[in-house]
Amino acid sequence: MKNNKKIDSFRGSLVMPGGRVGVLLLHSLGGTPIELRFVAQGLARNGYTVYCPLLPGFAGGTDVSGLSSWQDWYEALKSAHDELCKHCDVVLVGGLSAGSILTLKLAQERPETVQGLVLYAPTMWPNGWAIPLSFNLFKLIRHKAVAKLFYLRQRAPYGIKDERIRNFLIDSLKGDETPIADLFGRNGGVVWEFRRLVKSVKKGLNEIRQPTVIFHPRTDDQSDISNANILMRLLAGLVEVTVLDDSYHMVTLDRQRSIVVDRTIDFVGRLTQRIEEKEAVRRMVSGAAE
Repeated sequence: MKNNKKIDSFRGSLVMPGGRVGVLLLHSLGGTPIELRFVAQGLARNGYTVYCPLLPGFAGGTDVSGLSSWQDWYEALKSAHDELCKHCDVVLVGGLSAGSILTLKLAQERPETVQGLVLYAPTMWPNGWAIPLSFNLFKLIRHKAVAKLFYLRQRAPYGIKDERIRNFLIDSLKGDETPIADLFGRNGGVVWEFRRLVKSVKKGLNEIRQPTVIFHPRTDDQSDISNANILMRLLAGLVEVTVLDDSYHMVTLDRQRSIVVDRTIDFVGRLTQRIEEKEAVRRMVSGAAE
């Protein structure tokens, strides 16, 4: 069993202590752990330890100049994973939107300590119906210094179909002087680093064998469902997919979040049971051999 000391978390992170099975959940690019609060609470109610780290540089407001690199984000994620592994015997990792790509990177490099994956609206590239076609021109930029000259804004509905939830989120984020468009914008340098991260991860998708569950909206405004199709085709392990029919990109907050929470809990429970059964068989065989 792991130690019972308090998880040493980054400032602004969300931590919910529980049992020996842990779930590490990563927010979106420019987002915060609040995006995952409903999922985290559902898992915690079922006895799991949940850690939603706020990653410096990757989180909103922590890299307004676009100076951080995707390696910086990944190092912070590895530190968070190391910390959770001190407290839990089994660890699953999940991510929302661009956070799912960092999750996949961790699964590639740490197959022994990442036992399963939960991907919420995974995004290889923003190409949903609300993304301007001109955004694709950003792919032509070859140098970060040039990318930093751009500021990429989103437009309504900002990933949330439910107008009440959308307005609540906007009201909770904006200040008196902050335009709504800027709340959901991204520095070009950060987007450039994300593209480099995706390029690194895509090379090894066929090496990822952990059981995976994907939640993706059929009419995602930010990230077309083709992103999920790529992962279904290239990931080497068992992949379960839930296609949501009444949600936009922020599936952990939008209208069908209860479905997302319930099926996440079900997946974690089933996978944990399989791991425990395999371990019981291994111990039985080992004991018989002695």
